[in-house]
Amino acid sequence: MTGMWEWITDMGNSKIVALLLFMGTFIGVVIFLFSNRRRARKFETYRYIPLDDDDSHREPVARRDKTKSDEQ
Repeated sequence: MTGMWEWITDMGNSKIVALLLFMGTFIGVVIFLFSNRRRARKFETYRYIPLDDDDSHREPVARRDKTKSDEQ
């Protein structure tokens, strides 16, 4: 056990341990997000949020108040 602790605390080897730890966490998060179909669909819809217009919180154009010329 002491030999393994010395191997981990060596600066050259601790980078490998940190890489494996963070990569395992990343892969776990990706599997968690895409394992459930409903969660995956919801997550996929979020990818376009940065590209939405600033006025996306307003009503769509078709639902806004119509003028008299639009009604005829």
